[in-house]
Amino acid sequence: MNTGSATPTGPLRADGAAPATFRLSRAQRKAIVAGTIGNTVEWVDWALYSIFAKIIADEFFSKSDGAVALLSTLAVFAVGFVMRPVGAAVLGAYADRRGRKKGMTLTVGLMAGAGFVIAITPSYDSIGIVSPLILLLSRLVQGFSAGGEFGSSSAFLVESAARGRRAFAGSWQQVSVAGGVLVASLLGTLATSALSDDALHSWGWRVAFILGGLLGLVGLWLRISVADTDSFAQVQGAGRTRTNPVKAMFVEHPAAALRVAGITVAGTLTYYIWVNYLPTYANLTTGIPLKTALLSQTLCLVVFVIALPLMGVVSDRVGRKPTMAAFAGGFVVLAWPLLHLLGNSFLSLFLVQLVGMLLILGYSANCAVIMAEQFPPEVRATGIALPYALAVAIFGGTAPYLTTWLHESGHSDLLWVYVSAASLISLVVYLTMPETKDKEFS
Repeated sequence: MNTGSATPTGPLRADGAAPATFRLSRAQRKAIVAGTIGNTVEWVDWALYSIFAKIIADEFFSKSDGAVALLSTLAVFAVGFVMRPVGAAVLGAYADRRGRKKGMTLTVGLMAGAGFVIAITPSYDSIGIVSPLILLLSRLVQGFSAGGEFGSSSAFLVESAARGRRAFAGSWQQVSVAGGVLVASLLGTLATSALSDDALHSWGWRVAFILGGLLGLVGLWLRISVADTDSFAQVQGAGRTRTNPVKAMFVEHPAAALRVAGITVAGTLTYYIWVNYLPTYANLTTGIPLKTALLSQTLCLVVFVIALPLMGVVSDRVGRKPTMAAFAGGFVVLAWPLLHLLGNSFLSLFLVQLVGMLLILGYSANCAVIMAEQFPPEVRATGIALPYALAVAIFGGTAPYLTTWLHESGHSDLLWVYVSAASLISLVVYLTMPETKDKEFS
């Protein structure tokens, strides 16, 4: 992709070197917009599952024991994450060999197709055990897709940025993820507010999945229409593409791979609790109506999406380490009071969600750029995708199941310990890793 030359801003430095900050060219802005919109619509399908988890439990599992059905639904959610490392290895390597554009086109097609299958699968009452088996297979495909998506889209966005704007560009990867959750939350809010319980269970949730699949087709069209990045074109033109990017990443960049996993631990755990699952968890533990919890989530996500690029600008100015350390340190200190303030009123849930999401900004605005800055372009998509997916599978995919299990077993008070411990691990990584804000990048 011909992104055009970046335009310097500000005076030359005293040593005559170019300034560190550049404006994005028109072509670069177009690439970021296309990458963001395509990524957003893909994540609608992924987020709808957790939003409608209780309804899916009723539709795809036996109604004889509601708690077992919900835990089974969340187990399928977690098992979907098992495929994320597989997708990261296969699709990340594909994006490093064949290009970011082709990798992103394949992932959105897989995600949308599996979403359509979930939408039309008959209930447990109609076809018995076959129903949850189809659900499981669909989530495995979506997990495979999601595993490759993060590496491909992160590499594409950061490589499309001007120097001094990498965190800002990379933050749009998470804007698109949160935007997908926001659209899914909005669909959930509209469905639960406008439909009766019978209508919602019989067909309303299916309409939401169908709309998500249709949006995925829009993302597919956008990705087909965009060109690849200069970074990949240069690697391909110089004959530097690797036959086995996975092996090259582990053999040549083991420290960077471990660093990406450590960066991800606290971010994925807190993200999946606060951004994805908190409405269902609050409904389960406090009795707050699901439509009220989804309204709180939707409002908080609006703030989160608006603030993400602003935090990217902050990271480009002050660095990756201080902004990420503020996120992890904040959760080490505030996990206990936040989770103990969670009540069955809209205000208490809104405040707990909002404070948590504001803290998560420090991670989400940085994760794509800091991971991309660890690797050269020939293994970048794989290097971002695989260590990230392994950490997400362990800490993110199990978060909804674990939080529900703690509640069902009478140990809800221990959740804050898990959140604080994970945040402390990542805080140590953030404080000891090298600062990459001014690192040369190709």
